[in-house]
Amino acid sequence: MAGTSLITENAAEFRDALPDGGGLIGLDLGSKTIGTAFADAHWRFATAGKTLAKGKFSRDKAAIEELVSQRGLKGIVIGLPLNMDGSAGPRAQASRAFARNIAVLGLPVLLWDERWSTASAERDMIAQDFSRAKRAEKIDSHAAAIILQGAIDRLAGGIL
Repeated sequence: MAGTSLITENAAEFRDALPDGGGLIGLDLGSKTIGTAFADAHWRFATAGKTLAKGKFSRDKAAIEELVSQRGLKGIVIGLPLNMDGSAGPRAQASRAFARNIAVLGLPVLLWDERWSTASAERDMIAQDFSRAKRAEKIDSHAAAIILQGAIDRLAGGIL
């Protein structure tokens, strides 16, 4: 897993970089945490993973690299927090910088529009009767699953 690889916002380019599919990790980058989610090798479903405490990039990278290695993952999907008008603000710029840094793992990276993912995750968790404390603890990983599911629906469905 050395070198850098493709970083794109284009689902077709990402899919072309993974002609044989493969498991994916989805990341929701919060200010204090990183939510993780995982997709099966056939890109049918995404499930929430653990929420990592965000720290120095070297530590974050090591934690993500360990998850990638343990699960034999082939690609990374990172939520791209665009503004409602589609423009990129400071948070989107930070996600792009994270993508450039994490690309050293050698896996293709897809930046996926995550507008409404956290709100959607919050609604789902309330509907499942999660306590406020549990929602706070797990919101980023649930948002990562929503981001990843949106990406794999596009990738697997061929609607690019």
